[in-house]
Formats: sequence, structure tokens, C-alpha cells
Amino acid sequence: MHEKTFEIKYTNYQFLAEMPEADRQLIQKAREALLRGYAPYSGFRVGAAVLLQNGSIITGNNQENAAYPSGLCAERTALFYASSQYPNIPIIAIAVSTFGNGLSDEAKPCGACRQVMSEYEDLSGKPLRIILDGTDQITIFDTIDCLLPFRFRQRDMEGENG
Repeated sequence: MHEKTFEIKYTNYQFLAEMPEADRQLIQKAREALLRGYAPYSGFRVGAAVLLQNGSIITGNNQENAAYPSGLCAERTALFYASSQYPNIPIIAIAVSTFGNGLSDEAKPCGACRQVMSEYEDLSGKPLRIILDGTDQITIFDTIDCLLPFRFRQRDMEGENG
């Protein structure tokens, strides 16, 4: 038997003004996207903003549907759009905002969104910074491994099929 310990490193900010300008700009874009979310059933809007290596910022928001679970989370909306429009440009950061939705802290990405983030991190070959923005705090993770430490990887799947 081998017992191991896993540590998660993250940074918390209480105020947007404490953050670097590039992070503030990404959060502002996510907050703007949140306002355009389609959430007639839950009333809970989420916005996301993706920063590409070329400096482009792509936004998305949650899209609900009466035929649940046909909707889509803000994170995947933004990530899929970024990948479809800029297929060879690495995604280097994503900000997810639930600012003003009545939560005391930020919402956490669902498992499906975490797995999609991990795929894009693997494709870029670089860590994906994840910025979670809530009413009372902002938390930054330097890699998806902090949110999904034992994740599926393409190389794992290739090993099973090869």
C-alpha cells in the first residue's frame, strides 16, 4: 500500500481591483456575457470568457432548454465557439462569472465542463488558468489538474485502444 497526498494550489481575491489588468478584463467580459445568458427555468445566469494565445477573447453564457439536459453551460459554450473559430490557437485562460446571482462565493464548473477544459489544456500543451468569479470572492487555479486531478486524457484512451 502507498498512501499519497494531493494538494491544490489556488489564489483568492476579494476585490477585482487587486487583480492584474488582463484578469480584470477577462472577468469583465465574463460578467457581460452573464447578462445575456438564457436561463428562464433556473434564473441562474453564468458567463464565461476565454482568452486565446493571440489575445482574442471569446465569450459564452449558459443556454437552458425545456428539454433538459439539452442546454449548455457557459464554459462549454465559450470553449467550443473559441475552438470552432480559432482551431489552431491555444486557449490559455477562462473566466467564469456568477457575479450578482446571490451566491456568496463563485460557482464551480460541472464535471463535463472540467473534462472539456482538460482536453483543451492537453491540446495547447500549456496549463489552462481558470478564474472563478463570484459576488464575494474570485479564485484562480493555474491548471485544470487542481479541479480535476484524476481526469481522462486522450493519451490514456489511446493506450486502451492501441
